[in-house]
Amino acid sequence: MEVILELGFSLHRYVFTPHFYILQITMSSNSSVEEMRKIQLTGGSTFIVSLPKEWVEQMGLEKGSLVSIVKGDDLSLRLRPKAVEKGERQRRAIIGVSREDEPNSVVRRVVSAYLVGYNIIQVMDPENRIDTAQRLAIKDFTRRKLVGTEILSDLPNELTLQVLLSYAELSVKDALRRMGIIAASMHREALLAVGVDDSTLAREVIAMDDEVDRFSLYIIRLLKVAVSDSLVLRESGLRSPRECLGYRLITKSVERMADHAVNIATNSLALTMSEMNEEVMGELGMLSEAALGVFEASVEALFDDDYSAADGALARAEGLRGLEAGAVQKVIKHSPQGDVAALRLIIESILRTAEYGADIAEIVMNMTIGGEIREG
Repeated sequence: MEVILELGFSLHRYVFTPHFYILQITMSSNSSVEEMRKIQLTGGSTFIVSLPKEWVEQMGLEKGSLVSIVKGDDLSLRLRPKAVEKGERQRRAIIGVSREDEPNSVVRRVVSAYLVGYNIIQVMDPENRIDTAQRLAIKDFTRRKLVGTEILSDLPNELTLQVLLSYAELSVKDALRRMGIIAASMHREALLAVGVDDSTLAREVIAMDDEVDRFSLYIIRLLKVAVSDSLVLRESGLRSPRECLGYRLITKSVERMADHAVNIATNSLALTMSEMNEEVMGELGMLSEAALGVFEASVEALFDDDYSAADGALARAEGLRGLEAGAVQKVIKHSPQGDVAALRLIIESILRTAEYGADIAEIVMNMTIGGEIREG
């Protein structure tokens, strides 16, 4: 159970007398309870507020027990018993299924439970053996898409998954950095597949998309918990709940960029020529490096908290669309008619890579603008 005591410090909540303030206290647990407590002044300079007895006893606290206090962006204070910080809480979700449920529907319920932060996910059929198709779908998805998740038990009526990776072991930034590296590698390998008559390379790129999806789901899970849990927020390497939205949007952009790398690889499989025209390949390579330059510069600007670098990446992206017409003309002039459609789609995916890089740059600028301005 999450045990957080929030002390709101908005000025309109205070009623001042020479001896005390009145403070509104909100307890967050299974139910929402709001009480009014007085802030006492003692020793001439120390302010104290009493804690609800029921909550103190429920948490097993006593005189001398330690609590941590964290100030939020909204000036609220979050109180947490130190004992709670010793380990990640084990939250269990039980998903009931029947033979009538489609395997994909069951998998979606498992994913939802994973994303909202459950550590143990039990899929149970109280009346029959779990359908074989459902069982295999859950196992396959877990293996391919859920970072740090293992099959804890596999019984006829029950399949239990456990997330073994703690939030501190893989932070949001570390997971996003690895996700970005994989996505950029996919793009380069996909473009290489365009110039060679070898379907193996293209299929390898398509398979790599599972790795990107794994990190994407993990980051979303972490952000959903971090936005309401200050301890997880700190373990995730983030500074405030405000950053969670920015990182969520950036994660989506990286995921979509990887999807376009898959599109490039898929369209390369549709090409009929055994060897790509040098002029066409040179044009595609130039566009690709420029687009990847925008993407990688934007991601690095995020990790460096660098507003200027993000601004520069955005400026580089703005001129790329102007190169599209020239690239298309070379494709039409030097490529078989049957390959023109696939090559135009490849050009579109390359340019979309730059656009997603630009989206990341804009978000980074919004997240780092505080260092560039002075409030009046």
